[in-house]
Amino acid sequence: MGEIHMSTSAASGPPAGVPSTPTASSDQGPTLYGAAPTGRRVTTRDLLAAKERGEKWPMITAYDAITAHIFDEAGIPVMLVGDSAAMVVYGYGSTVPVTVDELLPLAGAVVRGSRHAMVVGDLPFGTYQASPQQALETASRFMKEAGVQAVKLEGGARVLPQVELLVSAGIPVMAHLGLTPQSVNQLGGYRVQGRGEDGEILMRDAKAMESAGAFAIVLEVIPSDLAERVTRSVSIPTIGIGAGPATDAQVLVWQDMMGLNPRPAKFVKQYADVGTVLTDAVGTWADEVVAGTYPGPEHEYH
Repeated sequence: MGEIHMSTSAASGPPAGVPSTPTASSDQGPTLYGAAPTGRRVTTRDLLAAKERGEKWPMITAYDAITAHIFDEAGIPVMLVGDSAAMVVYGYGSTVPVTVDELLPLAGAVVRGSRHAMVVGDLPFGTYQASPQQALETASRFMKEAGVQAVKLEGGARVLPQVELLVSAGIPVMAHLGLTPQSVNQLGGYRVQGRGEDGEILMRDAKAMESAGAFAIVLEVIPSDLAERVTRSVSIPTIGIGAGPATDAQVLVWQDMMGLNPRPAKFVKQYADVGTVLTDAVGTWADEVVAGTYPGPEHEYH
């Protein structure tokens, strides 16, 4: 599988206005999350080594440079520019409407705002299903125009030729099985996948993705015992979202875990109430503007 090592030049540093954190020593050991920066981006080889060590790691969505910089400084090893941007950035009702041209600027911003994390770009609906060549053209745009280090696409056996072509072209591919939001209508809505015989199909799809050269597999909204079986059966990392604790990694949409989504899914744990923080802050500012107390003397220029 092709490895993509991104430069750590100033072009990929933190965005304007965001302070830079000095690079620490890298002698804390080989851990993927929590170790000091290595001076390069995380690679597929690093993720495989983490699985071999039995080390779990986090992946989170990101859609802008400042947020990406914060997550990067926190040590998150993989960031996904997900097609979830359709809803959390663009306000669509599902992931289906978002386009390549809408996702590329977001992906480029995340790459520029980070230095160490692997940045994965989600291939949106209708941009890879038609043929392997279509998938190659779309993935190439994400690699060349946005600078991502890998791409993600949904589906099992039906996208096997696409995965094989992308990998042969040197493009690292993250697979996505289980609840695949781009196909939610076909799946009968947002419901648990992989029960009964469907579980065996998912197992076969996971093995097929591994054989095709995918470097990791997202498992979304499937029974925990099935996710554990898949994780034990493949040599590549599994990334759970609503798939229980046995996967090698976990991923969440950051707005969900930070309390910005008023109706999160069952699998989401809220780690902060950023919505209330923003509401209170903007309300305080607005009150001061109305009262004439902002700006104060300390905010003036003379």
